[in-house]
Amino acid sequence: MAYAFSLGDVAFLRSREGGEALKACSALGLTEASRLADVAAARRLVGPEHAAAVLETLLLRRKAEAKVDGGGRWLFTDEALQQASASPVAAYRAERLAGRDVHDVTCSVGADLVALARTARRCIGSDVDEVRLAMAAHNCAVSDVAPALVRADALRPVSRGTVVVADPARRDAAGRRRWRPEDFVPALDDLAAAYAGQPLMVKCAPGLDPRAAPWAREIEVISLDGRVREASLLSEELATAARRATVLRSDGSAWSITDADPDDVPVGEAGEWLVDPDGAVVRAGLVRHYAARYGLRQLDPRIAYLTGDTPPPGVRAFRVLDSGRYSEKALRALLRRHDVGRLEILVRGVDVDPDALRRRLKPRGTTEASVVITRIGRTAVAFLCRAERIPETPTG
Repeated sequence: MAYAFSLGDVAFLRSREGGEALKACSALGLTEASRLADVAAARRLVGPEHAAAVLETLLLRRKAEAKVDGGGRWLFTDEALQQASASPVAAYRAERLAGRDVHDVTCSVGADLVALARTARRCIGSDVDEVRLAMAAHNCAVSDVAPALVRADALRPVSRGTVVVADPARRDAAGRRRWRPEDFVPALDDLAAAYAGQPLMVKCAPGLDPRAAPWAREIEVISLDGRVREASLLSEELATAARRATVLRSDGSAWSITDADPDDVPVGEAGEWLVDPDGAVVRAGLVRHYAARYGLRQLDPRIAYLTGDTPPPGVRAFRVLDSGRYSEKALRALLRRHDVGRLEILVRGVDVDPDALRRRLKPRGTTEASVVITRIGRTAVAFLCRAERIPETPTG
């Protein structure tokens, strides 16, 4: 069970004494194996009243360092950290609203609010949870931003003329994920009704069915370093396309594709390379648009794998070495023929468990390869490939 912070905890952690307590306990292991020793040490170093809050804060800060810029100085609750946007995603979304008056109506501990405050003309953050709001005040201060902070229910508007940003809670009190939009807190329909006529951007899970938000005129699916992170629902006032996929990298590079891009691509036999589009492209339903941008073709109109003789820049693509109709017997022979021992298995469109298949195949060769198993028409096909990282196109 995650620790439940109080306002008194936050006040202590923000104080000089709290800073000294955090520093005194910063070298503790904070692992499952060291838990009892850590608790005993913290109680001795900072006293029993504040030991739990100090230990939880240090643990959450360690988890946050890979997700939130400057997270090693922030205050979090466990749930707030889980739902917080990674900093590159928050910064990208904030850039879409740059120069506007923005109100984050579910600001929580401030992961999105800090990014918004850096690009907005004016910025407000509000939350009904007074503990998280106090944490947001601290996090904004250590991040050198100063948005206005107000305690308010997200469904009771307290600002006018702003772009409204919301991130409904998607876990219940036990930490289980909520999947139905009507179970979000606040519910999607209630948010849309509360801010009818105002520009609205709602962060949600990437698997949300767009039909659950009929008010949204754009859905943007965002990935970071190859992993799909989240989606944004945008009202008519903010939308610039119906569907958008945005691919971000931690190095700062980014690109987007929308349903306004051309999507006229052929279906044909496999070429020299297979390409598995970024998950944001697949989730946004923009595989054909991506193929058209890079001169690729589809292996099958219902499958996301693409093929061609020149892969896109900056992707991990698969050079085709051999192929054939898929069966375990045929694939085992293919692996022996190419002396494969270390094997990556990728599957799309067929009912195959890659891990279970690898255990059954027991490859014993000396080379490394990737196998792509997919369906072309009604036929399951296996492609033996060598995965390669394609360099970015040099810029002039």
